[in-house]
Amino acid sequence: MTEKVVTLDVRSIPPWERHPKIFETFDNLKLGETLMLINDHNPKPLHYEFIHEREGQFEWTSEEKGPREWVAMIKKVK
Repeated sequence: MTEKVVTLDVRSIPPWERHPKIFETFDNLKLGETLMLINDHNPKPLHYEFIHEREGQFEWTSEEKGPREWVAMIKKVK
């Protein structure tokens, strides 16, 4: 069985709308599904927000793909 990945590219979304949209998308995932977040900067502040707001509910990896492209894989585990 292949794990479902939901892609969300927030680069065209105004900055003040990004985190609410990201959390809404994550909250709508089913257990075991992954949010692939594409952003124009390092999502480290968002990662800290996830640790605070969704502690124990996710697994997180992120990687810089280019000068203005960061990809974070956020898997729902609880």
